Amino acid sequence: MGVWLPLETERAGMRSVQTRMVWSYLLLIVLVVSVLGAAFAALMWNYYYGSAQSSVKQRVESAMALHSRSLSSLTLQDQADYLLQYMSEGGPTRIQLLNSAGELRIDSDGFSPNIRYTTGDVRSAATGEVGSWTGVDPYFGQRVISVTAPLWNEARVVSMIRYTSSLQQVDDMVAQLIRMTFIVGVAVVLLFLGLSLFLAQRIVMPIRELTRAARYMAEGDWSKRAMKRGDDEIGQLAETFNTMVSELNKREKLKNDFISSISHELRTPLTSIKGWSETLKESEPQEDDEEVKMGLSIISKETERLAGLVEDLLDFSKLSASTMELHTETLDLNGPVKETVRQLAVREEGTKVKLIASYVNGSLVVNGDANRLKQVIINLIDNAFKFTPAEGTIRVSTTLEGGSAVVTVSDTGSGIAGEDLPHVMEKFYKASNSHGGSGLGLAISKEIVELHGGRMSIDSERGAGTIVTIHLPLLQRDDG
Repeated sequence: MGVWLPLETERAGMRSVQTRMVWSYLLLIVLVVSVLGAAFAALMWNYYYGSAQSSVKQRVESAMALHSRSLSSLTLQDQADYLLQYMSEGGPTRIQLLNSAGELRIDSDGFSPNIRYTTGDVRSAATGEVGSWTGVDPYFGQRVISVTAPLWNEARVVSMIRYTSSLQQVDDMVAQLIRMTFIVGVAVVLLFLGLSLFLAQRIVMPIRELTRAARYMAEGDWSKRAMKRGDDEIGQLAETFNTMVSELNKREKLKNDFISSISHELRTPLTSIKGWSETLKESEPQEDDEEVKMGLSIISKETERLAGLVEDLLDFSKLSASTMELHTETLDLNGPVKETVRQLAVREEGTKVKLIASYVNGSLVVNGDANRLKQVIINLIDNAFKFTPAEGTIRVSTTLEGGSAVVTVSDTGSGIAGEDLPHVMEKFYKASNSHGGSGLGLAISKEIVELHGGRMSIDSERGAGTIVTIHLPLLQRDDG
């Protein structure tokens, strides 16, 4: 249950993000479709109703151009007869004759119901202007568009000619277009809703997998990986996440190996010290002093070994925290190298390995910390002694190379395997042929050299020995 509860919480969170994305897309597309639909409907409305009004008005203008002179000289009754005889055309357009008060006298069908029009077009015509109006006809009860023109007799309006055309077909056409627009709009919204769900799912799914993998990692399972689903930003994030997990796995393994190794390295000298301490404690005073001397010698060596391990750990801690300080001064690099060679030359007798040194003529003036540089050279020579068999040779040399002071430590030892060579200067790394140690010596040496502004490289081949080269920036050369 401890695993599934956070995963359910994660899914709920992802659904929330997905819902917000879908709602954002949906609101945007609804707004766009609504605006476009409204604009299209208004365009169709103006087109159809404008066309109908223009058609009726054109009929009125044509009729008045042909008949207004004849009608103006006739009485109202004669105008009615004239309308029925010469102006009635049939079809969807109805023609009506009104008196000056708007009362219907006759229409093109020959009817003359008792009705008085007060619509906008009639009021405009009563004032002497051609007027138009759209609405429900009070007599026929249907939506019409009407245009009314005045008939003059001298200086006054004596009657009016009113053309009306039913808008039933136009209304049906506009209603059908609006329905089609609505249906298309709904279809577009649904289409984009499905598309937004699909896109949101594609975006959220990799994030969900990353979150799930991170939660598994938080609970101690480092085997999970995020699936890369594309080369976009989220795909790059998944790739970076997987790289990070691989690096963390590698570091976790190195840490575990280091803890195991350092525990063994610490246990061995402690066991020796404890054993010999108990032996010396229980030994009789009259016994030979040789055993006492040997025990004390072993205790001293193992104590030095413990001190070296502790120093490595302290140096590693300082380097990791970037708190290691160098007490630099202007010095001749030959000095620390010579001191170190003299200090370690005593190991020749015990190991049967020959230590040979050669130094450049003159001085190699550098800006450095003598003690830290000696620490590096001691570590390199000590490693050479460990991996060089009896009758082998270790060579230490200083040379001048361009603007750099160069220290080289080479041996005829067992060398380093090709698969180990790229990693031997990494923290906690111990090669397969390691003879013990913390796995920090070369990493610390490399860091110290780089703090001096230099670089350290290793060239080795299994069975052919190892060459370690240090380059430090040279201040000046004094040949005197």
